[in-house]
Amino acid sequence: MVDDDFHYYEPRDGHGLRHDPFSAIVGPRPIGWISSRSAQGRANLAPYSFFNAFNYRPPIIGFASVGWKDTVANIRDTGEFVWNLVTRCMASRMNLTSAAVTQDEFALAGLAQAPARLVGAPRVRSSPVNFECRLTQLFPLRDQRGVELETWMIMGEVVAVHIDRAMLVDGVYDTARAHPILRAGGLGRYAGITEAAMFDMNRPTDDDDVAAMVRALDATPDT
Repeated sequence: MVDDDFHYYEPRDGHGLRHDPFSAIVGPRPIGWISSRSAQGRANLAPYSFFNAFNYRPPIIGFASVGWKDTVANIRDTGEFVWNLVTRCMASRMNLTSAAVTQDEFALAGLAQAPARLVGAPRVRSSPVNFECRLTQLFPLRDQRGVELETWMIMGEVVAVHIDRAMLVDGVYDTARAHPILRAGGLGRYAGITEAAMFDMNRPTDDDDVAAMVRALDATPDT
C-alpha cells in the first residue's frame, strides 16, 4: 500500500532528497572524540559521529570509522584509546580535529594533553569526562550479502573513568551540567543538552505500573 504522506525510498536506489536523511534521523548521537597514540608515540585526536555505549558491566563503548584512519591503526597497534566528552564551549576545537591533516591535532586545536592512568593514549585535559579504554574488538562491518565494507567497528572496555567533580551533584553525575553536544546530522548540524531539555520518565517495574501507564495513555488523545 502506498502512503502519499510518507517519502519512501530504498537506500540502494538513492534517497531522492537534497541531503541523505539517515544520519539526521538517527540523531542526535553522542560524539566519539577519540584520542590515541601510535606505536611510535605520536598522539592523535579525532571525532567520530557513529559512537555509543553498549554494555554496563563491564562498561563497553564503541565507534565506527568510515575508512581506515590513523585512529584505527593506532588502536590496532596499541590496543588502547581514550574517549573524551565534547562540551559546547569545546565545539569549535573538536571541529578542528576533524580536519584531514598531518599535523598534531592537539596542537592544531590548542588543546592540552593530560596523562591517562592505565593506558598510554592521552586525555583531553579540558574535557570534563574521559574514559580510558582497552580494545576488545576491531572488525569490518558487512552488508546483508556478507561483503566486508570499508567501515571499521572498534569496541573497547572502559577500564578507568575521570570526571570533573564540578559535574557531580550529591554524588550523582549531572548530564546537563557539562552542556555536552551531540551530532544531529544534516550539513553540520549539532544539538546541545541543557537542563531545560531534560525530563524524567521511570520505566514500569510491575503489572500495576503497566496498568497505570496504559490507563494514562488511553486517556490521552492520539498525537
